[in-house]
This record gives sequence, C-alpha cells and structure tokens, in this order.
Amino acid sequence: MSTSPRDAQVAGEEGPVARSIRTKLSSALQPSELTITNDSWQHRHHAAMRAQGGGSGETHFSVQVVSEQFRGKTTMQRHRLIYSTLSEELSQGLHALSLKTKTPEEVQSQSAS
Repeated sequence: MSTSPRDAQVAGEEGPVARSIRTKLSSALQPSELTITNDSWQHRHHAAMRAQGGGSGETHFSVQVVSEQFRGKTTMQRHRLIYSTLSEELSQGLHALSLKTKTPEEVQSQSAS
C-alpha cells in the first residue's frame, strides 16, 4: 500500500526533503520552535508539478521558525538566510517555501497582546 504525501503528513511522517530541511535549519538557526508542513499535495495540479509527474511529493513547504539568530535582522534578511541554508534542496526540486520567521521576543509580545 502506497502512502500519498498528504497521508504521510497526516501520519506525522517526514520525507527526505522535510528531514533535510529540519536538520539544516536546526543546525544553522538553533531554533526554539521549528514547524515544517508539507503543502505539496495542494500544488500537484500546477503545470510545473504536472510536468514533473507530480514532483517528488516534497516540493512546497510552510516553515515556521523562532530563533535568536533572527535578532536584528529584517524579514528579508531572515528569509535570505533560510534560502541560503536550503540552496541545495532548492536546486534539487524544492519549489516553494512559505516562511514565518520570528525571534522569541516577537512571539512573546504577540502572545501578550
């Protein structure tokens, strides 16, 4: 029985791309929070994904990161840091990232309001 990317996500399993994202971001950012969601199943009908036969099932991710490494950096700088860290994955089929990047203080002030 095969498992679709959506079924694997629901079951809490990570594929090799998600594991690589987790490993690299954990190493580079030492995050206090890191949530990676495989959204690829929502994009399998797009022309680029159809041309790849649906891709690997690991092409689109939402990533939420809370890290001290973001202190003093703009949103653009934070995103560039992540894209740089994941350059290998992006060159090998990772197509899109939806990023939410915050410092612990930003999360704390947001939850206090």
